[in-house]
Amino acid sequence: MSGGVAVAQDATITIATVNNGDMIRMQGYTDQFTEQTGIAVEWVTLEENVLRQRVTTDITTNGGQFDIMTIGMYETPIWGANEWLIPLDDLSAEYNVDDILPAMRDGLSHDGTLYAAPFYGESSMVMYRTDLMEAAGLEMPTAPTWEFIREAAAAMTDRDNDINGICLRGKAGWGEGGAFITVTANSFGARWFDEDWNAQFDQPEWAEALNFFVGMMEESGPPGYATNGFNENLSLFQQGKCGMWIDATVAASFVTNPNDSTVADSVGFALAPDTGLGKRSNWLWAWALAIPAGTQQEEAAKTFIEWATSSDYIELVAENEGWANVPPGARTSLYETPEYQEVPFAQMTLDSINAADPTNPTVDPVPYVGIQFVAIPEFAGIATEVSQEFSAAYAGQQSVEEALEKAQALTNDAMEAAGYR
Repeated sequence: MSGGVAVAQDATITIATVNNGDMIRMQGYTDQFTEQTGIAVEWVTLEENVLRQRVTTDITTNGGQFDIMTIGMYETPIWGANEWLIPLDDLSAEYNVDDILPAMRDGLSHDGTLYAAPFYGESSMVMYRTDLMEAAGLEMPTAPTWEFIREAAAAMTDRDNDINGICLRGKAGWGEGGAFITVTANSFGARWFDEDWNAQFDQPEWAEALNFFVGMMEESGPPGYATNGFNENLSLFQQGKCGMWIDATVAASFVTNPNDSTVADSVGFALAPDTGLGKRSNWLWAWALAIPAGTQQEEAAKTFIEWATSSDYIELVAENEGWANVPPGARTSLYETPEYQEVPFAQMTLDSINAADPTNPTVDPVPYVGIQFVAIPEFAGIATEVSQEFSAAYAGQQSVEEALEKAQALTNDAMEAAGYR
């Protein structure tokens, strides 16, 4: 372990993290870490949009509130380039940094230096009720089209029994509904910017993607979908209220866990849909642990990161809760483990991660890297506003056309102010 026993026994580290199931599970094992190392851990657990806000404010003002932050592939390279994060280039040999999946390592590095270690990695995929699909007389292809998804959603919808054919994110926030509609739009041939950084919301592909999404959700989605994010849809799916849910691959263990999910024994998986243009609507993301440059507890923080993102931690969870519940998508060795290969969603998760190409995310060429985000510092602010306009359209407060007009104007204004155009 980095630092190992040399770490002061009375160190306390403060970690900001997201209220997702795998992180909550990790907190349950923290006592074991403290026993082994003498390092106490204080958790600040926040809803996704709030977490992003808090850690961004803290890092940009050098606030020093946190010794470890849970961040992702969007922030890591940008913050690393700004020297706001401590490089993770001296992790121990036992940690085996080369075991991290290349897609995850690349996305969490700047100039070849790792700045955050992936706790779990994900893409997105279709999770669906095999029983409802069968009752509808349909068969899910391994690689479905959006047209099939819409048809199946309509066939599975049973309003009288509170079953929605499809549950999808509509919640405002660049990493919530913003991420989902961006990857959907990619598969329809849309893009955020052309090669000269002009916003593209006035192009027909965006109108087609957004109208398709709204039409499908009005036919077959849950009421109030405009405010549903990852956790809300997870809950609906686990309660048996969704025929299909397209979202993070990491959700697979939660929907198939009989302790939490009423439909655990009838869930199937497929690749995220496309429209035949060569791009599937799946993303690439890691929730990762990083150390802000302002910390007074660098050694203790590195010791924790090595513990929480190690193969040993994966084995600890497997031993206590079964292989299906380990943090997925971060290490190559996990996918070579025979017990894990038996897990029904393991291969589809890996295939989805491998199918995502952040350097080539759209049908037409773009000047940016990133699939469900654009890897520029201004994106989070712009996309949060754009996603608010889209959510207002989902809620019926304005038309799709009005939302796209506003998105076009605000994006171009912001890019002009930032000197891109």
